[in-house]
Parts: sequence; C-alpha cells; structure tokens
Amino acid sequence: MTAPELDADLTVLAASTAHAAERYLSTVREVAAGSSPDAAIPLLLLAVSDLAAAGARLGAIVDVVPAERFEPDDGPDDDVEPLRTCLANVLDGIDEYSEVADPLVSAEVTTGALSNDLADVAQALLVGMQHHRAGHASEALWWWQFSYLSAWGERAASATRVLLSLIAHLRLDVDDETLADAEFDALHRESEQG
Repeated sequence: MTAPELDADLTVLAASTAHAAERYLSTVREVAAGSSPDAAIPLLLLAVSDLAAAGARLGAIVDVVPAERFEPDDGPDDDVEPLRTCLANVLDGIDEYSEVADPLVSAEVTTGALSNDLADVAQALLVGMQHHRAGHASEALWWWQFSYLSAWGERAASATRVLLSLIAHLRLDVDDETLADAEFDALHRESEQG
C-alpha cells in the first residue's frame, strides 16, 4: 500500500519550496560566477535568509510521508563541487569560521567554511528539485523536510550567522580616525542647527 499523494496545502508548500530553492540556487550560482563581487555578501545573506524561512515551514509541519515506499531514481545527483570551489574562491579570506558544534549537547568549538555550507545546502535542494521536476511532489517535499531537519537547516543557520557577522563587521568596524571625523561632523552640524 502506498501513501496518498499530497493534499492541496502540501502541494502548495512543495511548489513554494521549489520556488525558494530555485531562487537560492540562482543567487548562489550568480555569486559563485563572480558577477557581483561587491554585492556577494548581501546577496548571499538575502538568499540564505529567504531559504531559511521556507525551511522553517518544513520544520513546523508534521512529517511528510512520500507516496512511494522507495525513493524513485530521478537521475544522477548534480555535482556541486565546481560550485563549492568557485564559492571558496569568491570568499577567499573570509570563508572559514568557528562555531559551537551543538549548543544543546556540548560547548565544543568546531570550524566551518561558508562555501561548504552554501554548497551543501545547494546539494540537498537539488535532490528535492530533481524529484519535483520528475512529478514526484511528495518525494520532493519529504526529501526537503528530512534534509532540512538533518542537515541543510543547520548549515543555512550557520551561513546566515556568518554572513550577518560579515556584514556587521564591514559596516560597523571603522578605524579611530574615521570615527573621530564622523563624531566631529555630527557635533559641528548640531552646533550649526542650534
């Protein structure tokens, strides 16, 4: 006996997840190609954050049961190694970071790489996209949900934290001379207005 196909709400969720996955993959590929080096970090933050919202919906629903007992063979897995390599090149010098491995279990600090996180998320999304394109919506949704809870949700959260930290440092870390000039200008404007 096979599980029933998706109901209307889950069909909509599968379509919206596919759309979010496509946007993420498109942005990550664009950044990896080096087409917008000055906007790479903000673009990645937007892409990962948008995808995290889609993932949160997957985590919030009951477990999806695929229509078939066994995962259909919808073709070979996409090779994300070229993407990983290009991302590592684009992020050279800011790729590696430290994080707590599992804050609920241990305070052990590990290292990670933003390029690995982004490519691992892409790999998981691509498997689901293969199923979705082949017309196996329940399998796609099951895969996205399972891989979100077991892998890519955590990798996306780490990437979001690192990207936000990078943007904060880029925007808020200023040298003392620049800070003093800004304070002087602000005080001078106040005295002119008062």
